[in-house]
Amino acid sequence: MTRSRRRRLRIFLTVMLSLLLVVGAGVGAFRVSMSDALDSLQRRAGQRLDLYATSLDSEIARYAQLPGILGLAQPVDALIHDPNNVQRQKEANRYLERLAERTGASTIYIQDWLGQVVATSNWRRPDSYLGENDAYRPYFQDAASGGVGRFFGVGTSRSEPGYYLSDGLYDGQRLLGVAVVKISLSRLERAWAESKSLVLVTDQNGVVILSAEPRWKFSALQPLDAAVRAEFDRTRQYNRLPLPVLGLKTLRTLGSDARVVQLPKGAVRLPLDDPYPRHFLAKSRTLPRSDWQLIELLSLDAVYELAYSRAALASVLTTLAIVALLWWRERRRHLNDKLSAREALQRAYTELERKVEERTADLSSANYRLQAEVAERTRAEQHLRQTQDELVQAGKLAVIGQLSTGVAHELNQPLAAVRTLSGNAIRFLQRGDLATASTNLTTINELVEKMGSITAALRSFARKSTSSVGVTRLQRAIDNALFLVDRRLKQSRVAIVRPDAPETLAVRCDPTRLEQVLVNLLTNALDELAGRPAPRIEISCRLEGEQVLISVHDNGPGLADAVRAQLFEPFFTTKPAGVGLGLGLTLSAGIVAEAGGTLVADNHPEGGALFTLTLPVVPEDTHHD
Repeated sequence: MTRSRRRRLRIFLTVMLSLLLVVGAGVGAFRVSMSDALDSLQRRAGQRLDLYATSLDSEIARYAQLPGILGLAQPVDALIHDPNNVQRQKEANRYLERLAERTGASTIYIQDWLGQVVATSNWRRPDSYLGENDAYRPYFQDAASGGVGRFFGVGTSRSEPGYYLSDGLYDGQRLLGVAVVKISLSRLERAWAESKSLVLVTDQNGVVILSAEPRWKFSALQPLDAAVRAEFDRTRQYNRLPLPVLGLKTLRTLGSDARVVQLPKGAVRLPLDDPYPRHFLAKSRTLPRSDWQLIELLSLDAVYELAYSRAALASVLTTLAIVALLWWRERRRHLNDKLSAREALQRAYTELERKVEERTADLSSANYRLQAEVAERTRAEQHLRQTQDELVQAGKLAVIGQLSTGVAHELNQPLAAVRTLSGNAIRFLQRGDLATASTNLTTINELVEKMGSITAALRSFARKSTSSVGVTRLQRAIDNALFLVDRRLKQSRVAIVRPDAPETLAVRCDPTRLEQVLVNLLTNALDELAGRPAPRIEISCRLEGEQVLISVHDNGPGLADAVRAQLFEPFFTTKPAGVGLGLGLTLSAGIVAEAGGTLVADNHPEGGALFTLTLPVVPEDTHHD
């Protein structure tokens, strides 16, 4: 073989090997990208499916116990014992109507033991369920046989889909009727649609019963056999809807609960501008306590696009690498001064190391400065908190100083009475009049307890607390605050309007600090009401979701615009010089903010100042006395 032929053969082999490397790099990058992307999508889909499954289970669980307790209601119990009584039927209809409005259920109705509806919450509608016989429905048959009915279906009156929960109503062992609660799950579908998630739920036969895409609802993932359709006709589960085939075609199985699917064109009539791609990652999850399947479809358009981009990039980089390698080989053949090039490279490497060391030193110095600054800020924050606690304690002691005159007056009267009664008791004991002496000692004991309650309230109010976070019974805090300013209220003849709040209502705040906030608001109101005719302070509270709003309203002159703008600034006060430091409202706002609430001031529409205190509510089952 001549030299030229060997050279041509070497070039041919080099070109073929290069092509194989380029193709192999592209295919490998495509497969790795697809595998990583599908794994990532599966993890994300699994997390979302857990959330969707929990929300669906919670939605159903809200009503799960309702059918079982309907028999305890007096109107329902009276009706099932006398189903032909028209008056009892009217009372039961009204009761179920109110119950459906309060619980948010779609419909609540009662069937007799033969399956005929004898009372329903939609009795006012012309197409109400009253008089219908649904004995053929599985939820009635399950409840009548002693079980608990759970059934999803389409209503036969208004063709409204819903989830039916049923339970039997018994008189001992005798079945009197069945209680049924129908709920709508459309709220979940709207939430899925708003989150741009393509989520659907199928029953045990593969029929889509819930879907973020309304056009896919009540279609079948695969063709239904004749036996299944006959059962649907018998139970009228889907009210004889056509149930067209959606037909998800599995292209690749990724595991027991994930696969790549294709949506065939024409399986369900879709518009030409259908926003959904044809290929999806289908992640499924079996719902607890049912044989439903929760499925999320994730578009693979972005996955394919990324995989093709990475494959192209890998091919281009491989080509560049091969070209560079070939160029380097040719270049090396023609370079004679390899030593000079190596020395130049070494010098460049040494320079790079020097720059890296300089940069590392700069970064280390910056890191040390940052750590020092963080430590300084931490010390400043601790000092600020300590100062704030001391200001809070000082504010409480200032209030106690203001109340001291009234407290002394409250204690002087019982002390004088104790002194008189104790002297009399000695004389009665000397005379042998034990009954009168015992009565005097009992009265002395009651007076001592009264003085103890006064001093205990002051000790509790003066106690230093280190945090605004705690649990406080609202009525108890209001009682203690009113007790502390009781003397001023009586002297000023101020009428107090108390809130009618539950005794168990509790808020998230330290008891002592909440009492300080209320005392501060009450004393400010008393100052503004000085000399006013018919002074009045109204304390009210109301629940708004997970917050409680406590309002203190007086019928004083109200707040001027200039005062309201600076009301919560430190050391701002409208009182005369030497009366108050102007820190009461500032500290109160800080206490409430630390507890996760707000304190705002405004003028009431009927006149006077209005301070509104908002604090988080503590659930009753999470706090103790």
